Amino acid sequence: MTTAKKTTVAGRQGFKTGEAVVYPAHGVGRITAIEEQEIAGYKLELFVVSFEKDKMVLRVPTAKANSVGMRKLAEPELVKKALDVLTGRARIKRTMWSRRAQEYEAKINSGDLISVTEVVRDLFRSEVQPEQSYSERQLYEAALDRVVREISSVNKITETEALKLIEQSLAKSPRRAKADAEADAEGEDDVQEEAA
Repeated sequence: MTTAKKTTVAGRQGFKTGEAVVYPAHGVGRITAIEEQEIAGYKLELFVVSFEKDKMVLRVPTAKANSVGMRKLAEPELVKKALDVLTGRARIKRTMWSRRAQEYEAKINSGDLISVTEVVRDLFRSEVQPEQSYSERQLYEAALDRVVREISSVNKITETEALKLIEQSLAKSPRRAKADAEADAEGEDDVQEEAA
């Protein structure tokens, strides 16, 4: 009797009802229940993961949770490291956009907070930089949404507050600071010309 209970707890890999988790392809969700279903004659224990913002419910076999990449929320230290990644210089490879887009998509769907944060850093454009293409914007927004949701869940803050943290970190990036300073200088030149 006790071995069956141990197997079930071990099969759940430390996940429990009510806990926020990260599912690689969808981001942050919450385990709303652990239920048993019979599928093709086999009894299967499933995590019921709800993604409120997407109005979606996913059922993940408890035994497959780790192999599909489902994980607990990041620790606060990892969130701090992710915010530090945003302050770094963007690393954009000199390859065709289609190849880079595939790499960005893979990073977003990896579920790894640092990888997703790198996509946000690399695709971010300040107001003084040229506009993004539609596909760049889509990837950027998908990555940003994942990072915002995880940071807000870990730090127990609203998504708006998490977005402000991210924007503050992006503003500290060396390239952004230089571009903003140049834009300010151009603006001052325009004002001085008008005054003369």
